[in-house]
Amino acid sequence: MELTETFDGRPGTTALARNAAAMFVRTVEGATGRRADAAGTDALLLVVSELVANACRHAPGPCSLRLGWRPGRLEVAVADACEAEPAGRRPDLVAGTGGFGWPLVSRLAESVRISHPAEGGKCIQVSLPAW
Repeated sequence: MELTETFDGRPGTTALARNAAAMFVRTVEGATGRRADAAGTDALLLVVSELVANACRHAPGPCSLRLGWRPGRLEVAVADACEAEPAGRRPDLVAGTGGFGWPLVSRLAESVRISHPAEGGKCIQVSLPAW
């Protein structure tokens, strides 16, 4: 089961992506009769929020979100037009410049892959445990 959405990257994009992910969870539940656990849903929503927010912040313009479900696994892929890969940096509580998202994504994920499509940009693919 899969869902693909494309967003323009304007303000509100992260909320739209998070809503799409929540709707995807409900769709999977309805189609499979399997109930998602709260921790798995929260992890999915956090990863989608972080990846899409970073795409909007660091690669202004359109981005895409692809979600996939298979028993035991959720796949999240966010693609944008920026070639630069995310880099971990020291979290900053004083200046408010962030640094928390990438470690959070890495901690929640079973795996993280970054690819560079032939048409340019990058795609970050995250695998999460699922119900």
